[in-house]
Amino acid sequence: MAAAAQLPFVPLEVYLRSSYEPDAEYVDGVIEERSVGQYDHSSWQHALEMWFAQHAKEWDIRVRPELRIRVRKTNFRIPDVTVLDRSLPVEQVVTRPPIAVFEVLSPEDSVTRMMTKLADYEQMGIQTILVLDPDGKHFRFRAGALEPLTETAFDLPGSKCRFDLAEIIKLLD
Repeated sequence: MAAAAQLPFVPLEVYLRSSYEPDAEYVDGVIEERSVGQYDHSSWQHALEMWFAQHAKEWDIRVRPELRIRVRKTNFRIPDVTVLDRSLPVEQVVTRPPIAVFEVLSPEDSVTRMMTKLADYEQMGIQTILVLDPDGKHFRFRAGALEPLTETAFDLPGSKCRFDLAEIIKLLD
């Protein structure tokens, strides 16, 4: 059995001033590529953005795709869609817990890596962490576990926001 390839350590300062296409995550000195680019993934991401953007002023929020979030001192994650409290100062790299983060599954996503990423979000204090699968299975991450999303319309804690899966599905193209 061949030994696993050791990824090179990248200093945090190098990551923060570098560009990756698509953007990459930083986990304890290691650059981790993200799965993106397929039509279904993009369509779901866009529908989420549109849903929250059309309510941004009413709900006093900002919605951003692929925004770097510093979940821990040496860990930076990039959710597919992030909902931010508009009353907080704008940060180029988010350091305060967003209202919600959304991950849209890609065929290349691994369960182990996704669970680690979701746990990072929860540890940061993000209250609403949703995982949407273009194949129709949707989940909420809570208390370290993925649970099927049975409630499809609900208010997001700590905000005026509302998640409504049926309305978001209508925005899919």
